[in-house]
Amino acid sequence: MDARLAAIDTSTERLVLAVQGPAGMVALDEPGGARASARLLPALLELLAAARLAPTDLDAVAFARGPGAFTGLRVACATAQGLALGIGRPVLPLDGLLLVAEAARAERGDVDDWWVAMDARMDEVYAAAYRREGGRWQAVQAPALWTLEALNARWQARPPVAVAGSAPAAFGTRLALPPSAVQADAADRAGALMRLAQAAWCDGAAIDPAQALPLYLRDKVALTTAERAAAAAARDGGGR
Repeated sequence: MDARLAAIDTSTERLVLAVQGPAGMVALDEPGGARASARLLPALLELLAAARLAPTDLDAVAFARGPGAFTGLRVACATAQGLALGIGRPVLPLDGLLLVAEAARAERGDVDDWWVAMDARMDEVYAAAYRREGGRWQAVQAPALWTLEALNARWQARPPVAVAGSAPAAFGTRLALPPSAVQADAADRAGALMRLAQAAWCDGAAIDPAQALPLYLRDKVALTTAERAAAAAARDGGGR
């Protein structure tokens, strides 16, 4: 029987929640961003009620730890910690990029090797590579923050079989995606979130809430005014 879990993902501009109860999974996927911090807990309580669960019925609380939006990662981690501490349950930290790979695999079940590339803003990409074997994911390339130049060089040296995530659409031809690479929208983040949470529970990955931390890959989260102006000038100059 599946564990009774609540799972939270605010690592992107979406607010994604999933709750697994005895009757199945209920989920929410809606615009998040700045409103996620105020909306998250009420929405999660609504899902628990829809699943006919009280918070104390849960076995654990899962959250996407990153990489991703700085504020979103803090909100997800803090909410998971607070809820788990309040009900005396552990937390399950999940790889935010692996969520995209899992959703892509569900969309394209014939592909088990995925690069995930997410727009990290400031002309950088959060990227990682994963392979699914024996019903479990393995990280071939751990999540990291890449410049476009570095990721292009990596892909040119060893072209990816398949790529999912927001970076190809965000950067277009500036990202050297091989024409032969399979692509997927990876739209069902809620389903992927709960599948990874259940797998983490089965693998004994639950930890004490006090040990939960977001995964930050960037120390600097914003450009100065001068840096933004220089980047804009470089883009304008490159377009001539």
